[in-house]
Amino acid sequence: MRGLALLLGFAWASPWTAAGLLAGVAGLPWGARIRLDRRDLAIVFVRWPWGPGGAVTLGNVVLATGPGLDVRCSTYEHRAGRCLHPQVRLGDHERAHVYQYMLLGPLFVPVYFLCGGISVRNPLERAADHYALHGHGWWPWR
Repeated sequence: MRGLALLLGFAWASPWTAAGLLAGVAGLPWGARIRLDRRDLAIVFVRWPWGPGGAVTLGNVVLATGPGLDVRCSTYEHRAGRCLHPQVRLGDHERAHVYQYMLLGPLFVPVYFLCGGISVRNPLERAADHYALHGHGWWPWR
């Protein structure tokens, strides 16, 4: 059943995956490099040349400005001064977003921005941080 669920998730997220692939390929002439990351269920573009730093997920594509997803980063709540979390692996946070895309498909981006966008107030971001900290709980609503 897991294999079928993954295939359905990949298909459901494919509109955003296509957008991510276009963005990733656009960065190749400026030094971006492509990697297939089975652990994170994503095609990863590293050294992607645009953005403030870190990574952004589009479907099953992660656009990372650094050399990879094995870097440590602070959680949104930690950066907002709400708590003292240990740093998390960036790829674990982004993997949670991949799972969220596989469930919400084309609805992910509208739901994401309706929930507050790139902010500690966004339950999708808090759930991704929770997943990166604990290895479970990538879905924000019970």
